[in-house]
Amino acid sequence: MKKIITTSHAPAPIGPYNQAVLSGNTLYTSGQIAFNPETGVLVLDNIKTETAQVMTNLKAVLEAANMDFSNVVKTSIFISNMDDFALINDVYGSYFDDAKAPARETVQVARLPKDVNVEISMIAVK
Repeated sequence: MKKIITTSHAPAPIGPYNQAVLSGNTLYTSGQIAFNPETGVLVLDNIKTETAQVMTNLKAVLEAANMDFSNVVKTSIFISNMDDFALINDVYGSYFDDAKAPARETVQVARLPKDVNVEISMIAVK
């Protein structure tokens, strides 16, 4: 059985998908980009503020499922430019305890939705 997780504190889906799906004790989030859910505007000032907005959106989705970053077991990070890796990693890493950080892959891609620079999805377990 699956439960659809939604929150107004993260951007609404822009296609036929949900913000997250809870199956048993496992939460699968959709990829988040840097939409500010209050304004509907993309936060693209610089890669650090863009990444921070992505993480804020993911935090809201986790909270809607009564979870937080300590529950995250796996992340997938898609970036448009590997030269931004260190800056993205600085922001991303501030949300996790290094000793208990989740598994992760970071992949450079040719293009992301809305021409953003970073998209992150997560798997979390209660």
